[in-house]
Amino acid sequence: MGQKGDKHSNEAQLTAELFLEKLSLIQGVTSKKMFGGHGFFHEGQMFGMVDSKGKIALKATGDLEQEYLKIGSSKHGKMPYYSVPENIFQSDELIDWVKKSIALNS
Repeated sequence: MGQKGDKHSNEAQLTAELFLEKLSLIQGVTSKKMFGGHGFFHEGQMFGMVDSKGKIALKATGDLEQEYLKIGSSKHGKMPYYSVPENIFQSDELIDWVKKSIALNS
């Protein structure tokens, strides 16, 4: 998301709404405002975020983290969340990325 006290931007709101719309095929996904951005949850477990600047990041550890880094994702601060490249966000691959991040919480 952002740092505590960050202002919630219009860009963050619009991106979060679009992201949630794209995830409508996955049952149990919710979002809530957090630290100027939005957290995304599946059955209560956080798997993704939109930061205060409107950038999307998904949870990744281990092999998934390495896979994301190889294709140009960058780590979001100290958290285990990695940026979603625009070409992935605009493609059908987004759902696969999200499902992999959700699986990390299982």
